[in-house]
Amino acid sequence: MPDNSTRCVYPFHICLKGTEDAVLCRDREDYDMFVKIIFLSALAKNVLVIIYIAVSNHCHVSVLASCREDADACGEEIKRRYSMWLNHKYSERGVMKGVSSTAIAMTDRKHVRNALAYIPRNALDNGCNVNEYKWSGYRGMFCKKQVSGLRPVKSLSTREVRTLFHTADKLSNVSWMLNPDNELEPVSCCDHDYLEQAFERDQAYFLRTIGSLDMQETRYTLEEMPFNMLCDSDFFNKVQDVSMRWYGKKLSELTLEKKYKLLSYLYRTNKTTASQLSRVLSLDKETVKAILRI
Repeated sequence: MPDNSTRCVYPFHICLKGTEDAVLCRDREDYDMFVKIIFLSALAKNVLVIIYIAVSNHCHVSVLASCREDADACGEEIKRRYSMWLNHKYSERGVMKGVSSTAIAMTDRKHVRNALAYIPRNALDNGCNVNEYKWSGYRGMFCKKQVSGLRPVKSLSTREVRTLFHTADKLSNVSWMLNPDNELEPVSCCDHDYLEQAFERDQAYFLRTIGSLDMQETRYTLEEMPFNMLCDSDFFNKVQDVSMRWYGKKLSELTLEKKYKLLSYLYRTNKTTASQLSRVLSLDKETVKAILRI
């Protein structure tokens, strides 16, 4: 992890989606800062970035985090820092007010692969080819680190950090590299190894997945559906399905131990509350909150 600790992590998808009439990135400097802010925020909240993209009115980031709270905190930090940038540069307040930044857990292999392929494909929203779009982590994938002319960020002076990153954060221990245009090179700061493993280290598999995505269905799955909280009856049916997949038993047949194991997964992968979880799983609400540490 960025703080040098070793932790069990889970993959999450973060979408910062602006309003229809708000343009978040207006020139090359804005895109550059948006990308840098993604990594500054990940560093601050101790999560790892797998792949990202910044387009004119939103961004997508996949991260590895030890819990949903850390992934959520990263999204909020991106939102906070970029809001400060817009205010600094354009004297505009409230542009990010309507932007949601909730992190959604990627729940299985198909979900992970579709999310990781969907992110760079958003280049099409800016009218660009996926492999030519500059403000994406795509070019850092499957490149074997064969990039020349790079300068390590940790070699920058304090003044250079303030000039290029607009921050007072300490960057002396990061592995990030700058290209000759002083932009972050994704091969140095993305966890490309995770993505490559997800696609069995087969670049052709990654490209086929990008090309075969049903964009409307994937957009709904990643950007809309996760933000809708299900009513108790629908959530109960969903949890019942999970119980049958995991244990081959109905919820009513589960031991307390098995219900406790379901809790973290359900909380991480759904928009729900401790109250709803206690009702659906027939558990004491305070016990649920204690287990989830909320």
